[in-house]
Amino acid sequence: MLNIVLYEPEMPANTGHIGRTCVITGAKLHLIQPLGFHLSEKAVKRAGLDYWPRLNYEVYLDYNDFLEKNPGAKDNLFFATTKARYRYTDVSFTDDSYIMFGKESAGIPEEILVDSPEKCIRIPMKPGERSLNLADSVAIVTFEALRQMDFKGLESEGNLHKLSWD
Repeated sequence: MLNIVLYEPEMPANTGHIGRTCVITGAKLHLIQPLGFHLSEKAVKRAGLDYWPRLNYEVYLDYNDFLEKNPGAKDNLFFATTKARYRYTDVSFTDDSYIMFGKESAGIPEEILVDSPEKCIRIPMKPGERSLNLADSVAIVTFEALRQMDFKGLESEGNLHKLSWD
């Protein structure tokens, strides 16, 4: 199962959207405190719609608590950051990968990033721009990871509701 990790998320709506993305993709959401909101807030639930009750998630006291409770994470943990040298398409994801995204105001602390430069990945963007919306970034990288795994476990075809393709 793919794992999405949010380091100290600040925006309830973004977290709600990310939770919805995790439900529809089968990914687990890991939330590292402190959170900038309460999980019971309306904004989280509104953004996550009726998906939120089906979300597989866990909350951790801090980064060390996350690593302690997920011993396999350290070897397969990628860090999405604008400071990276590598693009998110340059790495190989597996179904047990963890992809960490930082808080909206500051990203992932450099003290964490500096230990794993080869695991730091970025989404290319125009020079001088700060960053994409967090929920958009999570969706972009999550679907690249799933594409690399041939969208294992996901529906790949849809049907019309009133008419037929045939």
